Amino acid sequence: MKHPTRLGLALTALLTITATARADEVTEQLETARKAYDSGDLRVAIDTLNFAVAKIREQETARLLILLPEPLPGWQADPAQSETAGLASMIAGVNLTRRYFRQDGGEVTLNLTADSPLLPMLTMFLASPFMMQADPSAKPYAYKGQRGLIKHDPQSRDYEVTLMIGNRILVQGKGSGLPDGAAVQQYVESLDLTAIQKAFGG
Repeated sequence: MKHPTRLGLALTALLTITATARADEVTEQLETARKAYDSGDLRVAIDTLNFAVAKIREQETARLLILLPEPLPGWQADPAQSETAGLASMIAGVNLTRRYFRQDGGEVTLNLTADSPLLPMLTMFLASPFMMQADPSAKPYAYKGQRGLIKHDPQSRDYEVTLMIGNRILVQGKGSGLPDGAAVQQYVESLDLTAIQKAFGG
């Protein structure tokens, strides 16, 4: 039997140290949950796993925020943010938002929602022309094969563009202080729909 060389032992030690250095809160909680499960303390195992899942979702949300586009020329933007994260995302889905604004007072807010329990209701609304006709401020809208609607209240300068991406993802652009809805539509159409579907496994 071949004995390990000093170099091999050194490499093994280095890999062990590196793995330990890379350990984060999630891996520590997963290890704690495993030990609790092995010892038969199932409640602690469940609670610890839920905490780890919430932390993983927070990391996932941080990566998803880059899906919201940079401001168009002449516009500025607040940092993208998640309105629901951690354990809340298990109930309400993922909700990402970013506000864009310009000096003349025009504003556009993009919202991206995935896996919300309310999305099936909107899907039914978009699939039914009769239901859409019941709202005189709404008209059908489509982009790259995805269905949606555009709403405008003639008594205000507010515009809204809604787009369903598959059955799990909703994009909403809401604008105020604008002469028309062109800017809202531009922001919705600046989204990379392929990247969004890939990010959410759609």
